[in-house]
Amino acid sequence: MEIKVSLKKVKSPLVRKVTEISDEKIYSCYQCGKCSAGCPFADQMDLLPNQVIRFVQLGMEEVLDCKTIWVCSACFTCRVGCPKGIDIANLNEALRLLHLRRNQDHLKLGKLPREELLKLPQIALISSLRKYTA
Repeated sequence: MEIKVSLKKVKSPLVRKVTEISDEKIYSCYQCGKCSAGCPFADQMDLLPNQVIRFVQLGMEEVLDCKTIWVCSACFTCRVGCPKGIDIANLNEALRLLHLRRNQDHLKLGKLPREELLKLPQIALISSLRKYTA
């Protein structure tokens, strides 16, 4: 994948918004990969945790559409292993918020079969709606 880096992209609104919401120092990441090596859900992600940080550092809006930000369970294994103390779970939460602010729901109840909706606990439905809908 070829990526063209420019000062305009690196100082993009995405970087500013993510930094403002998460309060993480994303430019302190030097891509050691310890977060990705320790992540228990890395095999389910389309971008590894260190790649998510790199996409944000480069101002690549594509990161808002990746599966990784929804798969992260916020277990904090990445933060424990990070030599710079970056909380990637917090970063993923900021990216989810930015995704939802575009008024794009990640969860669509209309696509779930009625039988499934009736089986699910109400608290799980409400929690999912709060987290995955705009």
